[in-house]
Parts: sequence; structure tokens; C-alpha cells
Amino acid sequence: MTLRQLLLPYLGALFLAALGPCLSRADSVSTASTIVMARDFMFAPTSLTVAAGSTVTWTNRDDEPHTVVSDNGLFRSAALDTNESFSFRFVKSGTYHYACSIHPRMVGTIIVQ
Repeated sequence: MTLRQLLLPYLGALFLAALGPCLSRADSVSTASTIVMARDFMFAPTSLTVAAGSTVTWTNRDDEPHTVVSDNGLFRSAALDTNESFSFRFVKSGTYHYACSIHPRMVGTIIVQ
């Protein structure tokens, strides 16, 4: 077996390893979710800017249930217990305000560009 035959599989593996971050970055752009957490009776972050087509996921990290309800009726979650999540995909640009229907002082905004 020649040196070239021995090195070829290793060079191929190095090439794929170098491409890996580029490929996974492209995948993450098309399928990634942005997380908004409910904790201490607040949404964090309270304002978030995402690209059109992004999915936003809200996760309840409080010991009390919370909901996610848009002020224009576009989306509405059920009551989320601790560590439960709700996701919504924003396809159109705009500004979307939401609140917890159980605790109306909990408010947030999603800005879609």
C-alpha cells in the first residue's frame, strides 16, 4: 500500500471535519428556534428580533403556570407548567406583542424582520 493510499482516508476526514461547521451553521439557520424563558414572573428577553420564518419557543422556568397569548389573536398557548414549552413560527415581518393571560403584567414583544 502506498503512502498516498494510506493518507487519502485521513485527508478526506479532515476535509469533511473542516466543512462540518459550515454545514451545521446552514442547517441551524433554517431550523433553529429562539428561546424566550418565563422566569420570576417575567419573559426574558422582553423584546426579541428574529428573521421572518424563525420559530420562537417559550419555555416556562417558573414554579407557576404561564401562557403566551398574542394581543392580535395570532397565537395562544395552553397553560405551561414548569419546563413545558410552546413554539410559534413567524412567517411575516412585523411587531408582535404578547402577554401571559394568567399574569397580565408579564409582557413581551417579538420583532420579525
